[in-house]
Amino acid sequence: MAQPVVAVVDPQTPGNVGTIARAMKNFGFSDLKLVDPPELDPDGEAYGFAGHAREDVLPNHDVVSFESLVTDFYTIGFTATTNRDGRKHVRYPFKTPAELREHLAGIETDVALVFGRESTGLSNEEIVRIDEVCSIPASPEYPVLNLGQAATVALYELRDLTLDDSQHPDERHERADERALEGLYGQFDSFLDAIDHPEEKHAKTGRLLRRLLGRAHPTGREVTTLRGLFRQAEGRIERARNED
Repeated sequence: MAQPVVAVVDPQTPGNVGTIARAMKNFGFSDLKLVDPPELDPDGEAYGFAGHAREDVLPNHDVVSFESLVTDFYTIGFTATTNRDGRKHVRYPFKTPAELREHLAGIETDVALVFGRESTGLSNEEIVRIDEVCSIPASPEYPVLNLGQAATVALYELRDLTLDDSQHPDERHERADERALEGLYGQFDSFLDAIDHPEEKHAKTGRLLRRLLGRAHPTGREVTTLRGLFRQAEGRIERARNED
């Protein structure tokens, strides 16, 4: 699918526009559209809050009408108020950002993620013209997020639509081979001898170590380091005994 655009309807605070632009750059979004925006002074808080998004996302924003959004895009409106049942609602049902990510990954169309005003969000009249509604799960005692916060959370959840990778290294790692692990178990057994661990408890203690490392999936380097530590400990114990 094409990268979703991010649209903000009638934002009142330039700082929130800058915060949203920064979140867009953080999570791989680049096309910002504003409906009736405030003045965005290059020396003001919008650019101050935008971080490096002041260089591209924010100055390249488009001023559009709400009418053009609902005409040209498949629109997702974000709201805190969900009206959770079918008896009293403007729009029902709604999706969470996580559910929306899975949903959008399966369609090919031009998508606009539409956020409303700081004080009142999107109006009922606007919501009825939106294609889908999304709401961020929060405490029922206070579900209303700041506009910039809400957009940041939503864009974070939707980052898989725009980012192929991130600054995080690959989470997969190569488990040490069984020969190295068996060497560690042997080193541990030798260590138990060095500290005079009761002979009748050796087997049980060895099994505990095997269970622990079976869950941990240590790397080859980690196994080598542990073997070295046990070897050093044995050496110090031996030297201390010889000095006595």
